[in-house]
Amino acid sequence: MTQPAPTTEHALAKEAREVDEARQGQGEEGGGESTGTVIVAGLANLAIAVAKLIGGLISHSSAMMSEAAHSVADTVTEVFLFVALKRGTRPPDAKHPFGYGRETYFWAFLASLATFGLGAGFSIWQGVTTIVEGEEQGDPLVSYIVLAVAFVLEGVSWLKAVRQIRGAARKWDITPGQYLSRTTDTTVKAVTFEDSAALVGLVLAALGLFLEQVTGDPVWDGVAAIVIGLLLIVVAGVLARANVSLLIGQSVSPHIQAELKAEIAALDHVVDVPFLLTSVIGPAQLLVAAKVDFDDDATAGDIERISDEAERRLVGRHEGVRYVFLDPTAGDGRARAQVHPRP
Repeated sequence: MTQPAPTTEHALAKEAREVDEARQGQGEEGGGESTGTVIVAGLANLAIAVAKLIGGLISHSSAMMSEAAHSVADTVTEVFLFVALKRGTRPPDAKHPFGYGRETYFWAFLASLATFGLGAGFSIWQGVTTIVEGEEQGDPLVSYIVLAVAFVLEGVSWLKAVRQIRGAARKWDITPGQYLSRTTDTTVKAVTFEDSAALVGLVLAALGLFLEQVTGDPVWDGVAAIVIGLLLIVVAGVLARANVSLLIGQSVSPHIQAELKAEIAALDHVVDVPFLLTSVIGPAQLLVAAKVDFDDDATAGDIERISDEAERRLVGRHEGVRYVFLDPTAGDGRARAQVHPRP
């Protein structure tokens, strides 16, 4: 994808348009799929929450009521994630020159808090109350039916997220697990984790109902509710940690940084790249800044041409790169200025 250096104003304008088109295309790629994943998950969770609530009221099961709260929390989470997708994809403006990509992580962080507060908090409280005070056992048949239907609906949402992850993993030639741990698209990560927790929670609720039915002891139902709450705490903690890291400015992996550095170092007149910084500025959006040591024979025109070529290469060959800034620096081992310590 490397192109010859421009020699006319027409060529410069043409290549500038190509860089802009590449940025726009990469920004749109995957966005619609992530939105679809969130919408499917949200609608499924809303329907499931109503069904679980009805089942919990009929069976007097704390585990079912916990699962209803779980689904309500997941529905609220999907609303936050939908807002994140819409607000995070707004174009750059004078006040936010790098765009609004990081706002995605703010709303995703709020979504993790919703999972923690609404889902985990209510589940643990419901479970402890049942263990301490007991509960009147109702007809579990409706709850079993609701759990089975919910499992199917949650499975549909989970499969959609898994297909998206597998497709992206094949594209990058990595395993789905590696993609899930590295991706900056927190919406698909959140949906995958929450749907996985939902499927496990449904199994736990069914197990609690069954043990209570067999033994006649409501403690098992209460224990199931508490375990569901603990499961949600783990999911909320993992998602919150990932979003906080991205929100404050996370770099890419050392492997990708090494590839970016090698791309710049391979350009004409480049002697060394002593210092390179990367920062994630949104889902699949990356800023690259580097100190570059050019050889002594390079003219100002050569440096301008090579800087343009570096941007075209990185944007064209590395999906997600949005901005590239190169700073010519002397190769004397002092690539960074001395920072004054705070008083």
